[in-house]
Amino acid sequence: MTEFDLSRDSVRALNQGLHDSAEGRWLVSHPDGRHCIAVGLDAPVDVAIKGHVGYYCAGMNKRANITIDGSAGPGVAENIMSGTVRVLGNVSHCAGASGHGGLLVVEGDASARCGISMKGSDIVVAGSVGHMSAFMAQTGRLVVCGDAGDHLGDSIYEAVIYVAGRVGELGADCVEKEMTPEHRQGLADLLSAAGVEADPDSFRRYGSARKLYNFNIDHASDY
Repeated sequence: MTEFDLSRDSVRALNQGLHDSAEGRWLVSHPDGRHCIAVGLDAPVDVAIKGHVGYYCAGMNKRANITIDGSAGPGVAENIMSGTVRVLGNVSHCAGASGHGGLLVVEGDASARCGISMKGSDIVVAGSVGHMSAFMAQTGRLVVCGDAGDHLGDSIYEAVIYVAGRVGELGADCVEKEMTPEHRQGLADLLSAAGVEADPDSFRRYGSARKLYNFNIDHASDY
């Protein structure tokens, strides 16, 4: 295992070392809220970060498995392509924004705009999410084991949202949909992959009503 202490060395040096590494395990200590840690990785490395991180940690992740033993600032796992990012604490706004693939797991709560503009990634939040989560989400799945704030799924396309707790006001063009056996099984598989214990039968499914795909004067106030 390669150990890297950010109380002595720079984030730039850490990221360069990770980019130069084809594989292996890394332990990063004393992150102390620094920004842009472990960004742009493109190798099957395992990175354990012991502490809280700032914004854009694990951004643009590809193939790496990153665990944050603390909480994360805005934009964690932004534009994730593949691999796994796991946060053992809470995350700030825009977690997993624009993710194309891979899996983001938040064992605590997520703030506003979790999973906005998702394009194929999976996000599992063991706690609750804030307002405007899954805004303009195109494809992918957002699983919320707790509650969801107002305007959930606003202007959603073909992404799927599962919520076990209470849901505030739904966003424009977002509606509750039937929870089919196929969706229930897919959710069970995703919860298992994320290592999150929850009963799939307790979730409700939300998605697009498909009324905003093309302009319609009758829905002008919703655009």
